[in-house]
Amino acid sequence: MGRITVLAFIGSPRRGGNTETLVASVMKGVARAGAVGDTIRLADLSIAPCMGCGGCQKSGHCVIMDNMQPLYDKILAAQAVILASPIYFYALSAQTKLFVDRLQALWSRKQLLMSAGQWLIDPGKCGYLVSVAATKGDKIFVGAQLTAQYAFDAMGYSYCGDLLVRGVDQRGAIKTMSDKLLEAEEFGVNICRRAVSGGQEK
Repeated sequence: MGRITVLAFIGSPRRGGNTETLVASVMKGVARAGAVGDTIRLADLSIAPCMGCGGCQKSGHCVIMDNMQPLYDKILAAQAVILASPIYFYALSAQTKLFVDRLQALWSRKQLLMSAGQWLIDPGKCGYLVSVAATKGDKIFVGAQLTAQYAFDAMGYSYCGDLLVRGVDQRGAIKTMSDKLLEAEEFGVNICRRAVSGGQEK
């Protein structure tokens, strides 16, 4: 399989919670497929909010020097990215949204490269949303999906799928859903298969 790297950003503030447990199963599948998994807990990092200063529009680089800086290089180097978050008030968690807002620098970088005729589209780069919600509303994931779609676009990735689990309320509840954990593991395997096929495999 080569050195396929799957990068997972976990935006839950709760260590060992349902989101993190689900992602662990996804990454188990990634490892089973022979790829390299890199999991990052956003709550453990110091990431400031975007200031809307416009600095990145000139250089393609964020002017804020914090823990977000090394993440840009990781995103550009990976073949697949997972954005994982619980649903809070029909949206991504605050930790996840901070991260997403700071992707403005990558969006600006993309625009600058496009203007210079240097932007190269890589159809093999895929982004995936992994999310859990306590309730079962039909539209519970819609806000997160829209935000993830445009976050991946800023990264230079296509939105290639999601793993969404409703009715996960109590701490550790996902651990009793063996079918969902198995589904998550296969989800990880399929992420790697698609990366190897250059984004063509469904």
